[in-house]
Amino acid sequence: MIKLLALLLLIAGPFAAGQEIVVAAAADMSAALPQLAANFTKKTGQPVKLSFGSSGNLTNQIRNGAPFDIFFSADEEYPQQLIAEGLASKDTLYRYAIGRLILWVPNDSALDLTKLGIKALLEPSVRKISIANPSTAPYGRAAEAALRHFQIYDQVSSRLVFGENVSQAAQFVESGNAQAGLIALSHALAPAMKDKGRYWAVPLDAYPSLNQAAVVLSRSKQQGSARKFLEYLRTPEATSVLSNYGFNLSGRDIQTEKH
Repeated sequence: MIKLLALLLLIAGPFAAGQEIVVAAAADMSAALPQLAANFTKKTGQPVKLSFGSSGNLTNQIRNGAPFDIFFSADEEYPQQLIAEGLASKDTLYRYAIGRLILWVPNDSALDLTKLGIKALLEPSVRKISIANPSTAPYGRAAEAALRHFQIYDQVSSRLVFGENVSQAAQFVESGNAQAGLIALSHALAPAMKDKGRYWAVPLDAYPSLNQAAVVLSRSKQQGSARKFLEYLRTPEATSVLSNYGFNLSGRDIQTEKH
C-alpha cells in the first residue's frame, strides 16, 4: 500500500491535485492574468486559480482569513498595509506596473474625444457615466480625482453609476447601460472590448499614480510556488504580456485617442 501511494505521488509530480496557487487579483488584471497563469502552468505544471475583485474588498477578505496565496493590487498601499499587519511577506512585494485610466466610449458614440477629452462627459447625450466604486476600487478613486482635476465633478456626479470593481464599470459601458466610462486601459485592450470602442487617455497628472503591486501572503501554504510565480512576472515573456494590456513601469504617456 505504501509503495502504491509513493508511485501515485511520483506520477502526480511536485504539483499534485489540491496544490494549486490561489491568486486574488484586482479586476483590471482580469484579461492579462489568465494568460500569465496559463503560461506559468505550461512551463511548470503548477496549477493557478484566479479570483478577481476590487483591491479594497480583496484586502478585507485577506484580513478575514481568505485562503489566498498571492495578492495583486491596483494600489500598492493595500499590500503595504497587509505587510504592516503581518499578513504579507515584505520581501516579496513587487511593483509590476503603473495602471492607466482612460475614458472609453462605444464605436457608435458621436462624442469627439480628440476634441473634447474628458469634457465630452458634459455632453447631454451622456446620461450615465460608469466608474468603479471609489470606496473600494483604486480606479474609482482615480476616476473621481480626474473629474475633480478637470473641475467637472459637480456637473456630472448625478450621472455616475458605480461598478463594484473596474471590470463591472467596463461592463456597464460596453453593454450600453452607460454612454461613457472611466475604466482601465487593460480593459480597452482586452479582446472583449478592443474592437468595440474608442478611448481617450486621461493624463497622468490628473489622478494619483496607480502603482500596482503583488505580494505573497503570510498564511499561504504554497510559499515556494507563490514566490516562483512572482519571479515569473519579471521574465521578458511575462513583461511582454503585461505590456500588451497597457501595463508598464515607465509611466510614459500613451496616445490621446485610440480607435
